[in-house]
Amino acid sequence: ILTNYLIKSIATMGGACSGKTRTKASGRPSWQQTMLRVKDPKASVQHYQGLYGMTLLDTLEFPEYKFSLYFLASIPAGVKVPTPGTPEAHRFLWSFGGTTLELTHNWGREEPYHPGNQKNDGFGHIAFACDDVYEASNDLEKAGVAFKKKPDEGRMKGLAFAYDPDKYWVEIVKRPVPLAKTNLGKYTLKQTMLRVKDPTKSLVFYQKFMGMVLVKEKHFDDFSLYFLATAPPGSTEADAGKPVLELTHNHGTELDEKFKHYNGNEKDRQGFGHLGFLVDDVYAKCKELEKAGYTFKKTPDGGSMKGLAFVYDPDGYPVELIKRGGYDADGTPYYMNKE
Repeated sequence: ILTNYLIKSIATMGGACSGKTRTKASGRPSWQQTMLRVKDPKASVQHYQGLYGMTLLDTLEFPEYKFSLYFLASIPAGVKVPTPGTPEAHRFLWSFGGTTLELTHNWGREEPYHPGNQKNDGFGHIAFACDDVYEASNDLEKAGVAFKKKPDEGRMKGLAFAYDPDKYWVEIVKRPVPLAKTNLGKYTLKQTMLRVKDPTKSLVFYQKFMGMVLVKEKHFDDFSLYFLATAPPGSTEADAGKPVLELTHNHGTELDEKFKHYNGNEKDRQGFGHLGFLVDDVYAKCKELEKAGYTFKKTPDGGSMKGLAFVYDPDGYPVELIKRGGYDADGTPYYMNKE
């Protein structure tokens, strides 16, 4: 009944594809980043590199704005990447076909960030896939990692939640394809989880406008899960080496007119920042989204960094729109003056 309701609602609310199909979204959008704010970038980068095998693709410094960015990804074995901080790394990053974990360091920040998972928080966790959750959890525990939940704790057995240095939850899940049949590392970035108020609206946005495929959905008594990926039409699983966007719907929130999730950018709740998608033409994509009724945190010509934008999804999560390949020979995805 719930699934039929969703299919009818999606069709009514804008024609996004239902089930395992995909609308061909304009601008070839591809999910390129999940951004988290971190207090100590050295500790966080070492954590994700040393424990989860991630590769640092690039670093960007903005001394005039007093912040730095670190982009990490799960890279298949044998793939060589340029040296971070070089023009070659910039070009690689802004044409990257996978999804990165973007760690943002605001200089001088002393207060801890808000990791989510308190009342009405929208951001839930990121996740890594591995062959053996029990073995991986033992290895992480020996390395000094603390856990929110170990594999045999709670109702749901066989998965775990570890903490990172900023206390963000990191879920450890079983890989859908055994490592021996892939060229992947021991761990691969596998999920970003966000809670949504009304999945019918969220699915329209991410399928119709962000070009994602609904590869799987699960329904329980009081909540439902929707797994979306940047994947070919008709896919029933995301690429084993790429993550899914997990949208969690707690049933009944869509009926409460006043209900709203915190998006991770409110004062005293800053932690999760945004999702980001590469597109061919940021200006054209923004016109399309504006025509569809979506609102913006930043338009392409707003602020000092021109050519990139932030649109709000139906739950108010900022979604960055970035020009694929950038605007110059170094792949810079913004410019300071429009000429």
